[in-house]
Amino acid sequence: MIRQGTNILKQNAKNRLDFKPELKQINFLDRRVYKREEGKFYPSVTTILQYMPKNKFFDNWLKDVGHNADLIMRKAGKEGTQVHEAAEALVLGKEVNWMDDYGNAKYSQLVWEMILKFYDFWSTYKPELISAEEFVYSDEFKYAGTADLLVKMDGETWLLDIKTSNNLHRSYNLQLAAYAKAIEEAKGIKIDRTGIIWLKSSTRSASKKKGTYQGKGWQIKVIDEIDYNFDLFKTIYKLYLLENPNTEPIYKSYPTTLKL
Repeated sequence: MIRQGTNILKQNAKNRLDFKPELKQINFLDRRVYKREEGKFYPSVTTILQYMPKNKFFDNWLKDVGHNADLIMRKAGKEGTQVHEAAEALVLGKEVNWMDDYGNAKYSQLVWEMILKFYDFWSTYKPELISAEEFVYSDEFKYAGTADLLVKMDGETWLLDIKTSNNLHRSYNLQLAAYAKAIEEAKGIKIDRTGIIWLKSSTRSASKKKGTYQGKGWQIKVIDEIDYNFDLFKTIYKLYLLENPNTEPIYKSYPTTLKL
């Protein structure tokens, strides 16, 4: 399936990121590539990071859940997508409702609670939106991806990524670093700080401590080592290229109807 990339931005010419040309995202099973221009295909950052070694906790989890692992991961992925879409709508000034016009829940209670946590973060700290769900790429290092939120907060430029997982994985740090470097390369915008908006945190209250961002059940995990994490990302990319020397997908589109 090919989905045309579109910029979803605050209409503010001063702050607008306008990456050109638009990217095309191609998804197949657990792989994702972006078409940069004719004949150029870049793997997604998340696809590259699948080659990062897993820790023992992941192995133990697989042993515990067995054949249910795929089902659990797909369910978690669907929940994450719903939260991301609702968060994007909120920061763009749209209304988000738990119930539809007939009184039926559009989200599970778990998903709605995470949406409420994001709303709490945004309404409390009131960041200035630069872009949301922005396609980014690096021509120098030949990768691409989608950055969740680029904002101004406390006088600094932040790149933020929304996470709905039970735990925070080391690969998230590398993901943010790759996006930050892509933005700096493409637009010359210096990213001061990166952070993960973790919507399953165990925090129980807001914090008044300067430089700390948290509320009930959510927090921003600040990731400051951008250069170090980008170096690690480049190492993982080399592992990816060992197994995938040709990043061009075999299929670039799929028919939806077949008849012999």
